[in-house]
Amino acid sequence: MFAPGSGRYLAVGFVLVAIAFAACLALRAFLDLIPVAVVLGLVAFLAAFFRDPERAPGPGIVSPADGRVCVVLREDARWRIAVFMNVTDVHVNRIPIEGTVRATRDSGSGFRPAYTPDAQHNCQRDYVIDTVLGEVEVVQMTGIVARRLVSFVRVGDHLPKGRRFGMIVLGSRVDVLLPADRVRPTVRVGDRVWAGTSQIAEVVG
Repeated sequence: MFAPGSGRYLAVGFVLVAIAFAACLALRAFLDLIPVAVVLGLVAFLAAFFRDPERAPGPGIVSPADGRVCVVLREDARWRIAVFMNVTDVHVNRIPIEGTVRATRDSGSGFRPAYTPDAQHNCQRDYVIDTVLGEVEVVQMTGIVARRLVSFVRVGDHLPKGRRFGMIVLGSRVDVLLPADRVRPTVRVGDRVWAGTSQIAEVVG
């Protein structure tokens, strides 16, 4: 299964394969299929990048992204838990807890490395979710390579835990901000997590 919206990227890849192969035939370069091999490699990369496996939601509050936990930090009345995705991870993002999208907003500027503290100032999209715990925020952030934030949901949508809500093209990170008086983190920096299945926090109050 592939992520929504990935068809156009894969289609371009296959068109490039056809063009490269036709060029080799036209030039009778039967032994020089390097351009075809290169483009086939690109298509294989795109197919892997846009993969979107089915997953059953895990316990507690789950990770919004595949990758490594890069931040677990208490900021006043909230916990911030951030997951950094590299180019080999599944890039479809999932809602960490059931709730209704109350608002979305874009902010920030620039494309700093997503694993650094300065990444909090990058271009980002913030989803404000009303949940049984109160307000929860999920933030998609761009990185030095990632330049496109994709949304699958709209304001007013009610999302069950683990539902796909968007993706980031080519890497970056997703942050979750949770009420500190209601939850306790269950992960540490460096832990490997998977979107929708890995628990990142548990409810305590």
